[in-house]
Amino acid sequence: MSLKTVLRGCGAFLPDQVLTNEELSKRVDTSDEWIRERTGIRERHIASEGELTSDLATHAAQAALDNAGLKASDIDLIIVATTTPDLTFPSTAAIVQAKLGAGAGAAFDVQAVCSGFIYALSTAEKFLISGQHKRALVIGAETFSRILDWEDRGTCVLFGDGAGAFVLEAVDEADEGERGIKASYMRCDGRLVDLLYVDGGVSSTGTIGHVRMQGNKVFREAVTRISQAMVAVCEEAKTPVTDIDWFVPHQANERIIHGVVKKLNLRSDQVISTIAGQGNTSAASIPLAYCAGVADGRIKTGDLVLFEAMGGGLTWGAALMRA
Repeated sequence: MSLKTVLRGCGAFLPDQVLTNEELSKRVDTSDEWIRERTGIRERHIASEGELTSDLATHAAQAALDNAGLKASDIDLIIVATTTPDLTFPSTAAIVQAKLGAGAGAAFDVQAVCSGFIYALSTAEKFLISGQHKRALVIGAETFSRILDWEDRGTCVLFGDGAGAFVLEAVDEADEGERGIKASYMRCDGRLVDLLYVDGGVSSTGTIGHVRMQGNKVFREAVTRISQAMVAVCEEAKTPVTDIDWFVPHQANERIIHGVVKKLNLRSDQVISTIAGQGNTSAASIPLAYCAGVADGRIKTGDLVLFEAMGGGLTWGAALMRA
């Protein structure tokens, strides 16, 4: 039997605490106008003290399970994409598994920064179509506010906290019509590490560190590499980019999204954007945006959806899915 991977449900969670541009301007030399003009961000959600990445992930995962009409015990694979784990070890996925009461399936984390959800989605799909696992929770979750330098206006204005999750299931290729993940594409160029990184770590400094970014250089790389990944994944699926119904990008910067849309001749009304109210939530941004599109009725069963992301590493990638 030939298998494919279909999406059964999605879920999202954002912390209650909201940090607006106006409030941020009291902490760092910036303004609402400066931030909006350069990024499109109006506000972002910030995890409260004691609110962990695993907490956000668990809430999103439970919402996805509820949306799919499934129980945690139905899941035999959990992959969490995160740059901000609860602990050095064990994995945040292991902690989420316990909090959900999911039982002893496989659970591990993926670290590809903002591209993490694409990496996790592709990894889960490979496990599922191999027949090794039946149902997977793929979660992007971040408390990115914990690694920000709140005196660096070039980075602290960009990021927020949140989590989003997909429930995926392996089914017979002949079932579910055209639904399912069609293709995925992942790349990394480690020579570009210094464009976006954290200046701390277990084996280097013994500290958490803070995000450091060469913003202009990242922007120049982003449009080219993201567009290339989108074209590549559509070519693999033998589908023209212009055939997609919805474009769900990583919510990094509104100008990057507009640049990709223009480069690939997409329409602005095809874009699912949550950046104004959430900022860049790193690995959580794609599932959060997808869930928003489903919740407001734009994304419907059978729609062709294209995802993309780029993050520190530099990593980048794309995935094509029929909802």
